[in-house]
Formats: sequence, C-alpha cells, structure tokens
Amino acid sequence: MPYSRLKDPDLLRRLLEVVSSVVSELDAEAVLGRVVEEAVDITGARYGALGVVNERRDGLSRFITRGVTEDDRRVIGDLPHGRGVLGVLITEPEALRLADVASHPRSYGFPPGHPEMRTFLGVPIVVRGEAFGNLYLTEKEGGAEFTDADEEAVLGLARIASIAIENANLYERVDARREELEHAVMRLEATTQIARAVGGETDLDRVLELIVKRGRALVGARSAAILLEDAGELRVSAVAGEADPEVVGRKVALDGSLHGDVYRSGRAERVADLAKRIRSTRYLVPADARAALLVPLVFKGASVGVLAAFDRVGHGEGFSPGDEELFLAFAASAATAVGTARSVAEDRLRHSIEAAEQERRRWARELHDETLQGLAGLNMMLRSSLGASPEALEQTVSEAAAQIEQQIAALRGLIADLRPAVLDELGLAPAIETLARRVGVVEGLTVEQDVDLGGRRLAPEIESTIYRLVQESLTNVGKHARAERVWISVRASDGSVHVEVRDDGVGFDPRAPRSGFGLTGMGERVALAGGVIDVASGPEGGSIVAATIPARFAPEGAALSA
Repeated sequence: MPYSRLKDPDLLRRLLEVVSSVVSELDAEAVLGRVVEEAVDITGARYGALGVVNERRDGLSRFITRGVTEDDRRVIGDLPHGRGVLGVLITEPEALRLADVASHPRSYGFPPGHPEMRTFLGVPIVVRGEAFGNLYLTEKEGGAEFTDADEEAVLGLARIASIAIENANLYERVDARREELEHAVMRLEATTQIARAVGGETDLDRVLELIVKRGRALVGARSAAILLEDAGELRVSAVAGEADPEVVGRKVALDGSLHGDVYRSGRAERVADLAKRIRSTRYLVPADARAALLVPLVFKGASVGVLAAFDRVGHGEGFSPGDEELFLAFAASAATAVGTARSVAEDRLRHSIEAAEQERRRWARELHDETLQGLAGLNMMLRSSLGASPEALEQTVSEAAAQIEQQIAALRGLIADLRPAVLDELGLAPAIETLARRVGVVEGLTVEQDVDLGGRRLAPEIESTIYRLVQESLTNVGKHARAERVWISVRASDGSVHVEVRDDGVGFDPRAPRSGFGLTGMGERVALAGGVIDVASGPEGGSIVAATIPARFAPEGAALSA
C-alpha cells in the first residue's frame, strides 16, 4: 500500500503496529475480530463489521460486528446476508464512502429498532486475488463524514488483514495436516503396538490380556473390556484397569444390548451418557462409568467380538472422533491376533485329539496282539488240561505260570511306556537310561545317552514331553531304521533344553510326506511345550530328531543329581 499518501505520522505508526500484531496472530477468527476493532479505533467509527463472502460469491456467510450490543442484536434479529448497500461491495469490490447510507439507490433501509446509521465507509478484503469479504464502518464520531485519510487507512488495514488472514489460513491448513499426520502415525503405532505385544504369542488368554491392557492405555481410558462371540452371545473374556474382574465369563445377549448392536452393525459407537443406553447390562461396565467407546473386532470380514473402553482420563470423560479412529485401527490388528490365536488353539486341540486317538489305537493293538492273544492261549491250555492225569496237570500248571509271568512282564512294559514310575520318582535322566537299556535289549541296539540338566529337575510337563519325544524316536528307529547304534543327547543351556536322537540306520526321503502317530505326536507335544522340532535324514543315511524346548525347572526342593 502506498503508505506515503498517509500524512499523519501517528496513523502510519499505528498501522505499522497493527501489521506486527495482526500478522503474528495465527487464529483466523481472532484476526477478523482484531481487524474490525482496529478499523473502528483508527477511523473513530461507532460501529464496525466484517462480512465474509460465501462460496457462491452472492452473499455473506459470516458477519462479525463491534459496537452493537446484545440488546441491539436481539432487536435487530437476523444478521445481514449481503443485500442492499452491503451487496454493492460484493459485486463491485471497490472502496465505497457515503454521507448518508440510506440515500443510496441500493439501500433497503434498516429493520425496526436498528441503531441509527448515516455515514458509511466500506472497503473490500482480497486474499490471493479473490474476494474474501468486506470491512464496513458507520457513524464516524461527531456525525462527521469519513475522510480520504480514513479510506486510505482502512484500505491499508484491509491489505494487512488479507496478509494476516492468508497467514492464519495457511497455519490452520498446516496444523490440520499435522494433526492428520499425527493421527496417521498413531494409527500405525497402534497396529504395530499390538503386533509387537502379541508377537509370536499364540495362547488366546494371554493375547486377550495384552489386547485389553494395550487398548485401554492407547485411548487413556479408566477401564476396558473385550467380549468375544460364544454360542450366539457375547462373553466377557478379559478386562483391564478399574473394571471388576468378577465380570469375566459373564454373557450378554446380542439382541437389545449396546455391545450386541456394535457387534452386529460392525460400526464403532461413542456413548456420552451410558445411563441412557445401558440398563439391563449395567453390570458389564464400571459402576460409575459415564462414557464409553465401543468398536467391533472384525476378522476376515466377520465380527468376532467387541472392544470397549470406559471414561477418558485427564481429558474429560467423553471420547473424541480421534479416539474412535485410533481405537478402530487398534481393533483391526487385535481382531487378527484373536483370530490367529483361536486358529492355533483349534489346530492344537484337533491335533491333540488325533494324537490321543492314534495312541489309544496303538495300545489297543498292542494289547490285542500280545496280551489278549497270550491270555486266550493260556485259557485254551488250561481248559484242555481238565480231566488230565496229575502228572499232565502239573506240567500244564507249570507252563501256565510261565506264560502268566510273561504277560505280567509285557503289561509292566506297557505300563512303563504309558508313564514310567522312575520318571516321577527319580527324574528324566534315570528314566531315559532305563528306557534306553530296555529298548537296546528288545531291539538289539547299542544305545548311548548323555543327559545333563545341571543337577536340577525340570517341570513335570517338560520332563514328560522330552521323555515321550525320546521314546517315540526310539520306537521309530526300532520299527523302521534297521539301525545298529542310537545316540541320545539331552542338555540344558541358555534357558532351553536341547534334545537330539540320532541313529545310523537307512534313513528316509526328506521329500516324502510324513505321517503316522509318532511324528504327529512328537510335533504336537513339543509345540504344546512352546518348543520347535526338526526331523531330518542325513546325506549318508541315518535320521536325526532335534528339538529345542524352553527350560522350565521344578522348585529347588525337587532338584536331583542328573
């Protein structure tokens, strides 16, 4: 602006001060109000207003005033829409100065009760080459008309305003973009957070515990709960924070409940007043909870449950749209973790049932082929001896006693295979030593073993897993390997137990499908213990069964020398 045309140095200095203060303002609404105040003050006007042009450029969308009291507003009614004289500056964006606004041909007059206004000065505000709005001033002090200096000063102020408005708008756009990026980052962190939390965790209860705790912390809620679908109802599966742990396991119907509505609709819901939404299922939420955020858990396109948070901490009790968006992103990853854990649990149960059934068939076959056949032969021998001479009867009884001893020994072997007493009484090392000696005698193998557990007893379930692994490996060697030697190694180190059973037999084709209870049972048992197993055949024959299992030890009081 050609400030040189402003003759009053005080006015010029005032405008420079306005530049410094207004341009530094980053809130657009504050800028508009400040511009009106400065215009009124500089020109000595009684009333000032700033009208913002609407998107169609045919009227005003906002009208910011100074000097008009609240009583005046009530009397006036609706604010101007940009018709009459005000509309002139919209269609013809140039400065307009009037001695009597009512005498202008486009004047509509004023509504009843409107303050008297005669003198008028209006100037356009242009932002980036487009009309943004207009600055209106009326009733210069003393009834005088607005001067050339007033017009020049207000035009200068309008130019300052355009820069400040553009600056504030840019800041708001940048700030909005920053918030979008922050939310994007938080959504990404939410998805990676649950992924890191559950990691390789496949135990469903542990996964649910991690989800509900991380979800509560993510939105800063007082408490949280996760409900999973169970036989046509929703069951509380885990809670965190101030929630009552006694509600875990309780169920809620899908029909007529807030949780059921979210589950069935697949849409999140923010509730500002729980008292109006929850009545019959009030026991599912903390007693004094007022607000809630519920999101569906959707896995492969189908709802599997609901994740709920109650009462925001530190930012008011209600949840914001940003909280909802963040919780939904978290719930998407959480649902995948739940679905995966469920699949693993179902697979484990199925494999466990299959393994148990195959094991039952195996023992049934052993009992039928050996014990039952032996007892049937004994029965026939004793029946045939009825009526025989004393000498023949004595011979028969002697033979029967020998067969009974054989069957007793066979049954003891079966019992030892099912659960050897030495494993419970003395520990893993003596049990493997006894097993190796018995298999060596029965199968004609040379079996060497090296068991080093650092003088400690392992937890019973780990000892049983390792014993069964070695037992099944030796059984496979005896049946299929045509081996002469077997080496058994069981060693504890670095928090794990490393098990290896190796033979010098004919081996097998690693590319061939693997089947049978032995391999299935070994893999299932090791997986249930949290370990990994690898079964391979060497390049020059022989086979190797290798497993690594987490070393969970029994209490120190159970320690024995291994």
